Amino acid sequence: MFAQIDTPSVIVDLDIAEANIAKFQDYCDSHGLKVRPHIKTHKLPDLAKLQISKGAIGITCQKVSEAEAMISEGGIEDVLITYNILGSKKTARLRALAETVKLSVVADNETVALGLNEAFKDAPSRLSVLVECNTGADRCGVATPEEASKLAAIINALPNLTFKGLMTYPPIGRAKSVNAWLEQANSLIKSRGIDVEVISSGGSPDMWVAHETPLATEYRIGTYVYNDRSLVMRGTCTWDDCALSVLATVVSVPAENRAVIDAGSKVLTSDLLGLNGHGHVLGRDDLTIDQLSEEHGRIVASGPINLTVGERVRIIPNHACVVSNMLDHVEMVRGTRYLGPKPVAARGCVW
Repeated sequence: MFAQIDTPSVIVDLDIAEANIAKFQDYCDSHGLKVRPHIKTHKLPDLAKLQISKGAIGITCQKVSEAEAMISEGGIEDVLITYNILGSKKTARLRALAETVKLSVVADNETVALGLNEAFKDAPSRLSVLVECNTGADRCGVATPEEASKLAAIINALPNLTFKGLMTYPPIGRAKSVNAWLEQANSLIKSRGIDVEVISSGGSPDMWVAHETPLATEYRIGTYVYNDRSLVMRGTCTWDDCALSVLATVVSVPAENRAVIDAGSKVLTSDLLGLNGHGHVLGRDDLTIDQLSEEHGRIVASGPINLTVGERVRIIPNHACVVSNMLDHVEMVRGTRYLGPKPVAARGCVW
């Protein structure tokens, strides 16, 4: 299959990606929840515009450079950057970006807020800022509802910023406690006479229970567009829902139970996400990709491996988001029909 594609390559099946987009949009529409997809998974302007055409209100980016890449081709008008943006170079680019799209950012501390305020001095309009909240995932975010209320008041008082609401990346499987946390923060902020317009939650693992955080007004979701092995193992989707795969060639069969492919950590990534092995070989549940070097992946079996040199395999990676950032382009297909390569516009955009 796809003999014209050299290996290792990343393949994206548009039929599956489009079905994934439509399915989750329908779910959110039925629950009155706005969708704001995170483009860090696909990094492709065309897919971002497709998500918007199907009903998404805008996109989420993680870095300023990602947002720049996404809007360079036009058609995207609303961007949320969910990262503490520090430094005059970054905030100057942020201000330039704000002149071309409706822009919101987040902050979880006063230092970030003050830097944003300084950057938007004499700007045509204020910058919208959400307070990032740690509701249990223990990454960024203010630690308590009281701290969220305090930072909201600080942002609200700064002349070049507008407090927009709350943002969280919640822990998996704890929707009720997350909603309670947000309810308390929301109440404390409103008691100060400050409006909370947006409450942004997200995450693909809990996508089908997003409605169990009813206080949320929008849902940020990235991996769902492609899905991956980690989501299949959680029961969020099936192998048939996985739009992204890695096409690799067997380059060596040095032992009866061992083979080596031409896709290593520079394609499949070393992310395990709590799983055993570095991806799932489609159609071969008996195989394990147990080891990666930079350019090689080792496949093992408990018995005869039944692979030959030159044979091709398709692999669902553990983590699709990282794989998207590994190659300059992906190969677009629809089922068995090859469409051609597509440059990954936001690849390497980490600033």
